[in-house]
Amino acid sequence: MQTLVIICGVYSLGFAGFHIAFWKLFGWKKDLSNLRFYNKAILQILNLRLIYVFAFTAAMCFIFPRELATTALGKTFLAGNAVFWLGRTIEQFIFLRHNSRMVRILTGIFILGFILFLLPVIF
Repeated sequence: MQTLVIICGVYSLGFAGFHIAFWKLFGWKKDLSNLRFYNKAILQILNLRLIYVFAFTAAMCFIFPRELATTALGKTFLAGNAVFWLGRTIEQFIFLRHNSRMVRILTGIFILGFILFLLPVIF
């Protein structure tokens, strides 16, 4: 299970990197200029906080894999992350109802996150 926790760390680190790339990937410099000042700020602040959460989660998985896989506190942390990815999957269907290949791929990746973080909790 410790190896699976480390894989969860790699998964989280990948999402930190993905979110770092948002400004360029999604043309935020241009697109966000159309938003009101506070909406532009809120969107960027939320993305920066997500980068921190993903990086912190990765660090915890890399530094404390045994503790996360074997203690009640660790399993609670992993379960909380599983619920995060389950919620993100559900929100995909609520807010991003766009039938494209990329949306379907991302949905699958979010489901994978749910499963990855849930497995060490169950076993």
